[in-house]
Amino acid sequence: MGDEVYYKLREFLDQFPLGFPKTPSGVEIKILKRLFTEEEAKIAVLLTPIPEEASQIAQRSGMDPQFLEQKLEAMSKKGLIFRVRREGKTLYNSAPFMIGLYEYSVKKIDKELAKLFKEYYETAYQKEIGASNIPGFKVLPVEETIQVDTVLYPYHKLKESIKQARKIAVTECICRKEARLTGEGCNYPLETCLSFGAAAEYYIENGIGREITPEEAIKIIEEADKAGLVHAGVNSKHLSNICNCCPCCCASMKGCLLYTSPSPRDS
Repeated sequence: MGDEVYYKLREFLDQFPLGFPKTPSGVEIKILKRLFTEEEAKIAVLLTPIPEEASQIAQRSGMDPQFLEQKLEAMSKKGLIFRVRREGKTLYNSAPFMIGLYEYSVKKIDKELAKLFKEYYETAYQKEIGASNIPGFKVLPVEETIQVDTVLYPYHKLKESIKQARKIAVTECICRKEARLTGEGCNYPLETCLSFGAAAEYYIENGIGREITPEEAIKIIEEADKAGLVHAGVNSKHLSNICNCCPCCCASMKGCLLYTSPSPRDS
């Protein structure tokens, strides 16, 4: 099978709004090899962005349902695909490189993987982020920093949304952790990445984040705000994740600042 299965996985991940473009050096394949076994890479491309039961995926792919369910559960625990449990059912869906595989590597990243991520960002991914016509993040203002006459949409009322969250988790900022491993870190707080609801359950169950209260989450937001960090959430109406980003380490911010549309794919 060799590298072919990883080429197929790269092409699969490149279909997401924030893709996974290839590079002349092939560093993206090295990243995939660090994260996935050949068998896992082969299974990952069977999924879709829509959560499905293992039996549905097995029926579509012709694989044994029991075998596939065991593999999907193991892969979800490794942060290679996303998993959600609803009403006694377990559903699985594919995870993009960002927000997904990269962030889920927060507890297993080491110097070697950090160097691979850094090389990939500098040669391809920052340009991909900056050129995308579909932003992966939106800035979330804290009420105290907004002028009185500014009207916020309901999903921008950050503290209120946090208080209503079913489950909340916090983990370390993968960007700042990576930067520290490559000798380019900053002094901003490290444990600042928040997730909510199904995303929080995933982080807690997988051991890549710890559960916290709404009060603790609000305190993290307030301290990050005082430190000058940018509150960025997944570009959706429901509250799923909040990153507290710094321009020195955050790959997304660098991409937005350094690169603009039109997309390099259109050139």
